[in-house]
Amino acid sequence: MHRTFRYPGLALVFLLSSLLLSSFGNAEGPVAKVPKFPYKKAGLTERQAAAHLLSRFTFGAKPGQVDEVAKMGLEKWFAQQLQANLPDSELDQKLAPYRSLKMSNEEIVYFYPQKGQILKLGMQEGVFHIDSLKNSELTKEGRIAQREKLGAYMKEKGFRPQGELHNALFDQKILRATYSHNQLQEILTSFWFNHFNVSLTNKSCDLYLTSYERDVIRPNVLDKFETILLATAKSPAMLAYLDNFKSVADKPSLTPEQKKRQERQQLMLEARLAQDTSLQQKQLAQKSKTVKRGAGLNENYAREIMELHTLGVDGGYTQQDVTQAARILTGWTINPEMNRFNLNKQATEQNPERAAMLAKQGIVQEGDFFFAANKHDQGAKVVLGTSFPANGGYEEGLQLIKLLAHHPSAAKFISRKLAIRFVNDTPPQSLIDKMAKTFREKDGDIREVLLTMVTAPEFWGKEALREKTKSPFELAISSVRSLNADIQDPAPLNAWITKMGERIYYYQAPTGFPDKGAYWINTGSLLNRMNFGLALASQKIKGVSFDLVALNNHREPESAEAALLTYSQFLLPERNLEATIKRLTPTLTDPSFGQKVDAAANKKPVPMQSAQQEQEDEMMIEMQEKKGQGAKKNQNKAPEQMKTMALKGSNTPMLAQVVGIIIGSPEFQRR
Repeated sequence: MHRTFRYPGLALVFLLSSLLLSSFGNAEGPVAKVPKFPYKKAGLTERQAAAHLLSRFTFGAKPGQVDEVAKMGLEKWFAQQLQANLPDSELDQKLAPYRSLKMSNEEIVYFYPQKGQILKLGMQEGVFHIDSLKNSELTKEGRIAQREKLGAYMKEKGFRPQGELHNALFDQKILRATYSHNQLQEILTSFWFNHFNVSLTNKSCDLYLTSYERDVIRPNVLDKFETILLATAKSPAMLAYLDNFKSVADKPSLTPEQKKRQERQQLMLEARLAQDTSLQQKQLAQKSKTVKRGAGLNENYAREIMELHTLGVDGGYTQQDVTQAARILTGWTINPEMNRFNLNKQATEQNPERAAMLAKQGIVQEGDFFFAANKHDQGAKVVLGTSFPANGGYEEGLQLIKLLAHHPSAAKFISRKLAIRFVNDTPPQSLIDKMAKTFREKDGDIREVLLTMVTAPEFWGKEALREKTKSPFELAISSVRSLNADIQDPAPLNAWITKMGERIYYYQAPTGFPDKGAYWINTGSLLNRMNFGLALASQKIKGVSFDLVALNNHREPESAEAALLTYSQFLLPERNLEATIKRLTPTLTDPSFGQKVDAAANKKPVPMQSAQQEQEDEMMIEMQEKKGQGAKKNQNKAPEQMKTMALKGSNTPMLAQVVGIIIGSPEFQRR
């Protein structure tokens, strides 16, 4: 594997390029009892195999963890990870202050509305008037008055700024990846979220992401593929993100009763339009037009469930299959009872009379999912050569999910993506074939597919060792884990992850982030990675603390050269360090190296949050500060978590520079 990068003629970049790029592409090389791993046949010692196992199935080895896994037994450790049921008391304590992580979609929708929705509700209740809102935009005093009035109204209603919700989502991901003992579960949560990607950039689904990861992705990452595929298909996040929530039959086949109901709804709208002279008239008119014309068939989700979620772009489907699948999925939508200002959905669901009425109409209501029978295409369809008779209703959607989940192309496509994630960017076809065979024979059981992969010789071969490039998130988390760091505030760390090129939960395309090293590596990203390593090691990233000397049993190395050798052994366990030491040693004799990199970093301020979040939250900042409630980014955290801890131990500038250079080196950026 060879990569070549071209750099501008800046002295610092030349220095870093010779350091970072000279060798970046030249790497050195409930289930049945886990069979013995064939690492000895690949020439690996038990400790080397343990280090490789940890590099693939955790976010980075913690100090002493290689020895722990070797002592426990590699197979036993992996079997334990497959169960994903280790206690996580420390993590639970760190997550406890985040109120939104425990909320249902219904509660989140209610407590975290958008500004426009708050204004709309306020106008309906007579708190705001359109003329005053327009006038307030003309002067600074008017804007301040509007913000104060809006903040007071939000407090009265119990509404919270959406930035708080998003920050909790970012923080919990960092905390879980760092502290969870169930590392494989967290690795796979990131993998499957990226596979079934949804994005905060989409305002139709952004409020559903907390529940999507918590309830749809994480519990199913080691289950059968059909289970997680169906869970995502019925989730509000996916239904909104790919627009299936508004996909209806082009010509809905309605029963006489349904036709009468639709006619009554239309007459009621027209009557309201005739009587209503308020500012809502325009909205009512638009709604009337929508009822008349209908939303129509939307193929977005049908296309992506084939191309990105199951079969792959070369999976053997046609455009006709996409259209037919879209017809099958018409009526799959979000529970209409879960509206912006209603917290009575559960009581409605438990009403037996209403449940009987819905069942009689062919409607299915399960949590946040809703199958609207009157929006469903009742005609016959054919997908991938399989016939779906007319009047199949909700059940034919389940049959389609099963068909796609068990298709031979899905077995190959999913196996290849898993092999890319856990082996290398171009996994051998022989390994993919073995995994796909298990996928077909074991009913898409992800545990069994992973077992096949990790017990295959290809997983332990030279071509698999340290052949993956860490994403910015993986680099940041592996760094804090390797230093045994304590995270009091994840936000500054997340800002660095963003600066290095990965804005978590914000990848807009349904493809998810590319799982290829070339995507993450370029001139700017390498400079930012070295900046990150030096900033972290010198404890300039607030909210993260550690004791470098404690890693070496409180013995400080006598020289920079000795520190480089000692800490390379800690941070790069079971690797041949000769070439790395030779490459990094010259930087130790450059007294201005740290200053040069620091100066370059200071020229590019780290973004703490998006401008959009600033706009969402500004309405409450001033009021909260006056009342002593703290800054907006701290609302989810317990007071004791926000105290800045004093630096532990003796993290000298020399030691910080050595450790920072190691973290920024090409060798540490491989896994």
